Amino acid sequence: MSPEPVITRRFPGRSVLVTGAGTGFGAEIAVRAAQEGARVGVHYNRSRDGAEQTRSRIAALGGEAVLIQGDITSRDDIRRMVDAAFDAFDGLDVLINNVGDVARDQMTWRDITEESIDHVLDVDIKGTLLCTHEFGARMLDQGHGAIVNIGSTVVVRGSARAPQYAAAKYGIIGLTKSYAAAFAPTVRVNVFAPGFIETAATLQREDWQSGRGEQLRKLTPMGRIPGPAELAGTALFLASDDAAHMTGGFMVADGGYNMVGA
Repeated sequence: MSPEPVITRRFPGRSVLVTGAGTGFGAEIAVRAAQEGARVGVHYNRSRDGAEQTRSRIAALGGEAVLIQGDITSRDDIRRMVDAAFDAFDGLDVLINNVGDVARDQMTWRDITEESIDHVLDVDIKGTLLCTHEFGARMLDQGHGAIVNIGSTVVVRGSARAPQYAAAKYGIIGLTKSYAAAFAPTVRVNVFAPGFIETAATLQREDWQSGRGEQLRKLTPMGRIPGPAELAGTALFLASDDAAHMTGGFMVADGGYNMVGA
């Protein structure tokens, strides 16, 4: 295990909205942002109880959190989310587009359905694109902002299990580069691509329990699969001042599993 992280305050007084912050990786990013001094927008669609738990964790740190509900496949909902966030914080400094559907219950490509294809592309591509579009346009008007889209290293090897998920994460790279070019130099847009993360949902997966998790640990040079809290600060790096000259980028944190690069 790695030592306890030294948490620096990279976002004092700033506002950070995390989509899908009621569960999993999104919840940990929201809590970490609060630890680093941010006022946090905790977005959820159906996970109200989880969002309340995230807000309680932030309150226990002495932080400020606001719940923001919405379905990111609906442009009207996203516009309402934009208004809610900008009203709550009198502007918005950072958006973390964390929501995504990995087709978790699909164990093989043979089980793909048209319904699953439509849903994964709707959430991952349409939802991320529209959030980037609507929040980014408002950030342009205010004169600054940073957007981090949560991608995946599935784009390196593809997914024999769920091709629609790999296709969606490729789409996120394309839309990120497009809006990075459109919004520059005022608003930065980047992709953070974690490798495998042992969230509660991942640990419950049938394939993970039947040996896949152990196999992947052996193939990872760092020798382990991290939990979501360990990577939350890495995701937020792209929204920090230290990443001020990064836009349209694709940053990987996978323990060396893929070792992509020039």
